[in-house]
Amino acid sequence: MMRAYAIVAVVLGGILALGAALFLQERAKIAETEAFSAPGLDPLTIEAAREEFWRLTPALLLVVYEAFGETQEDAIYDTLARVTHGEALEYLYLERVGAMKGGGLEEVDQTIHEIKLLNTQVSRVETALEIDAAWQVIGTVGHAEHLHVRGNTYSADLTVSPVEGAWRITDFELLEVSREAAGEVFAAPQTN
Repeated sequence: MMRAYAIVAVVLGGILALGAALFLQERAKIAETEAFSAPGLDPLTIEAAREEFWRLTPALLLVVYEAFGETQEDAIYDTLARVTHGEALEYLYLERVGAMKGGGLEEVDQTIHEIKLLNTQVSRVETALEIDAAWQVIGTVGHAEHLHVRGNTYSADLTVSPVEGAWRITDFELLEVSREAAGEVFAAPQTN
């Protein structure tokens, strides 16, 4: 008889836990009018972010490249955490730290001048944006005692979601890197 009570208690406990989880999940839903911050942009609702993905995506990527320009692991992580979350944060952090193995960097070795979106598509899935993105990065890269301007093209599948009041990259799958334009000469952006 005690065993039957124990089974009923476990089942009821599970039902109560499931009910509580569903209740909390319902409360955690995001209102369509709620706006979230993004670097250098006015706060964006989910629909506004979908419509303005061509501004939101480069704004987030620029901070990722800022993190990749850092030379200390804690600075890399903290900068990435401003615009990434979860698996994307872990993946991008480990990519950068892995690239530094074997001595690391003593000083910043890159300056990003422009991020230009190419062939990018976006779709909304609940509160997240799934972005099939291709972009070109034009920047100055330093090696030893010289600098040169480089343009690389990347493509990746990104998921961008509102997390803790801000738009963040929550999934990042790098699909392709093209350095075909790496030797091309690009005009330096005006600095007025």
